[in-house]
Amino acid sequence: MHILSSVGKRTLAGMLAAHACHQPEREFLIFEDTAQQVETFSWKRADEIVNRIAALFYEHGVSQGTKVNIHLTNCPEFVFSWFACARLGAIIVPTNTASSLNELSYILQHAECKISVTAPAYAQQFADIRAFYPVLQEVFIIDQEPFATAMRSTSTVSAPSIKVRSEDEAAILYTSGTTAKPKGVLVTHANYVYAGETIAKGMRLGPEDRFLTVLPLFHGNAQYYSMMSVLVTGATLLLMDRFSASRYFAQAIRHRASVASLFAAPMRMLLAQPYDSQARSHRLRLAIFAQNLSPSQLQEWEERFAVPLMQIYGMTETMGTPLMNPLDDKRDPLSIGRPAPGYVCRVVDDNGNDVPAGIVGQLLVGGLPGISLMRGYYKDEAATKAALKDGWLYTGDNVSYTEDGYVYFVDRRKDMIKRAGENIAASEVESVIKEHPAIFDVAVVGVPDAMRDEAIVAFVVPRQGSSISEQEVMSWCSARLAKFKVPSFVQLVDTLPRTSVGKIQKHVLRLKWQAAQQC
Repeated sequence: MHILSSVGKRTLAGMLAAHACHQPEREFLIFEDTAQQVETFSWKRADEIVNRIAALFYEHGVSQGTKVNIHLTNCPEFVFSWFACARLGAIIVPTNTASSLNELSYILQHAECKISVTAPAYAQQFADIRAFYPVLQEVFIIDQEPFATAMRSTSTVSAPSIKVRSEDEAAILYTSGTTAKPKGVLVTHANYVYAGETIAKGMRLGPEDRFLTVLPLFHGNAQYYSMMSVLVTGATLLLMDRFSASRYFAQAIRHRASVASLFAAPMRMLLAQPYDSQARSHRLRLAIFAQNLSPSQLQEWEERFAVPLMQIYGMTETMGTPLMNPLDDKRDPLSIGRPAPGYVCRVVDDNGNDVPAGIVGQLLVGGLPGISLMRGYYKDEAATKAALKDGWLYTGDNVSYTEDGYVYFVDRRKDMIKRAGENIAASEVESVIKEHPAIFDVAVVGVPDAMRDEAIVAFVVPRQGSSISEQEVMSWCSARLAKFKVPSFVQLVDTLPRTSVGKIQKHVLRLKWQAAQQC
């Protein structure tokens, strides 16, 4: 079957080359490092660098289907290595630079990576890995030869002529690992293009837009929403080396950012910054965000920063954003939106039956694997079959929806707490606790309980300069929640364990709690 879609026959490197031809001197990438040194790359210059790096990789055995690990923080070398691989038909396997030796080794071996691209800070880590993983044939250090020459030379090189198709795989993105071993999501060129088209149309992006990008490039958010929307529209990517709450709005102002992408965790960090009247001097017309903020936090965001917000919903497996708040209709920042063009959604019970409006069920996203949905999980047929059934992706997220089609996130299915026969959404308890003025953040988990199946534990981060006791949290909940939803235990903590993109690692909290109870 030959299916025509909005993707057409486009590939990543093909689109880069097209922009280099049609708008060679326009700004493609502006990078700012920790020292606030800025480097600008035009579309033409970027395409030339990609060709040189592709030629270098090819000389070292990289060809169609080769797995290339990219172990870098945000930097131009990440972008150009990615597109060089795309030009060769190779498959990138980006990894978190905060990974432990065991975590990194697992992904490199599972993905069967033959090449790695990294920075001097991680050179010893890779030397240790190569000592017991001989399949890793080459490690390129970005500031050393021969990679440095490929990056900085002004010579014109033709990349090897390799036919890359839209349906070919371009990446294996490993899930962030908030539960067990990460799974490798297979991403095609078509997937990337589809993601870019979805977010670009939803945000109404054009060539004049400047996308402020502070989230890590090894994660799907920055790749799908920032990089790909820039690629399909010919806009400009403003790439910061990392997120900095103290520098964020200064960067937005300095680089004339028009749009941005964030998570709730960095947004709360921005709200925790001292008040600065200059923060409102930006040109941001829209910021997309994922994961919930409380109503009071949303109100404070609007009052302090005046950046219009659009909450979205997406997963590494969904490519684009199957749910988005609309630009031209009611925008509800507490909702994860309505189905976006190109996607259809269902909400079902445990038996797979559709549930009516107002009833909580699992969100299913309909689409085409390899185009609007992931192709599958790498080397995990059982997990692929469990997630993809008859054209529907089973997200594992519980939601409810209204009659007019707005969807509200409830909880991850695995985060539902079963207490004495009652199902309790951890997010509901968290929302109530977050409304306390002395509380900055909270995570609620279920832990084994011999009498009631599970007990509720709330890990609470007090607001800086505020004081609150465990009993005060309990009293606050007792006045606002049904008795069976009130936490059994409250623990005050300085921080919550998170992944690199701000997702709370609840499995870590459960393990720490259980270990403490055994002492």
